[in-house]
Amino acid sequence: MTIVLPRRLVEVVESMGLDLVDVIVNALSGSVDPLLTSEARVVLAERYLEEAREYIAKGDAIQASEKMYKVVEEYIKALAETLNTPKTQEARKNGRWFTWLLGEAAKSVADRLSETVVLEAWAVAYDIHVWGVS
Repeated sequence: MTIVLPRRLVEVVESMGLDLVDVIVNALSGSVDPLLTSEARVVLAERYLEEAREYIAKGDAIQASEKMYKVVEEYIKALAETLNTPKTQEARKNGRWFTWLLGEAAKSVADRLSETVVLEAWAVAYDIHVWGVS
């Protein structure tokens, strides 16, 4: 299925630093089954993972690392939404996931699942996102 949107609308959303699909998923979050939005986030994460692989094949470590950050971000959101963490409620109220909310959601998910790897993955992804690759 192809969806056509006015180019200007897409440009405005992107100029705000937002991902159009994320905006749509966030708009639906809380109004539809959380498993549906979590599934959409997993699909997004898989798309970003494929894009990261393509950048690696081209030798572009910087773009690959940015896509890997997006992979971790989407999985954190999917897990937080599935578990209905308090940070999910806050993201819904704000209409978006702020970086600090993602960090707190990662901790909450890690605690609930007793899986430190969730928090560790977030920490590495965030560091690479902020400080880049050397």
